[in-house]
Amino acid sequence: DDIEYMRSQYDMRRRLIVDGLNSMGLHCFEPEGAFYVFPSIKSTGLSSEDFCEKLIYAERVAVVPGVAFGECGEGFVRVAYSNSIKNISEALMRIKRFLKDL
Repeated sequence: DDIEYMRSQYDMRRRLIVDGLNSMGLHCFEPEGAFYVFPSIKSTGLSSEDFCEKLIYAERVAVVPGVAFGECGEGFVRVAYSNSIKNISEALMRIKRFLKDL
């Protein structure tokens, strides 16, 4: 029962973050494993490192630059959804505000 409960919780978190990021124009695919998404930030015109640095200073949301995973990761960031629904929702709100202020 506990395993099924956690599986359903992560499924809700995954859908929340994928739908939230996609609605902001940070397109990402729904992952089939792990608890990370890899949205494209190319529409912002920022490098993945600049995006992460500006986001953490402006909104206190930490994401990992895609370039940390190799040259092909440039233009993307890695976002974990292993946190609570409440915290994920707050992070999405802050990311949306950050994008609006760019």
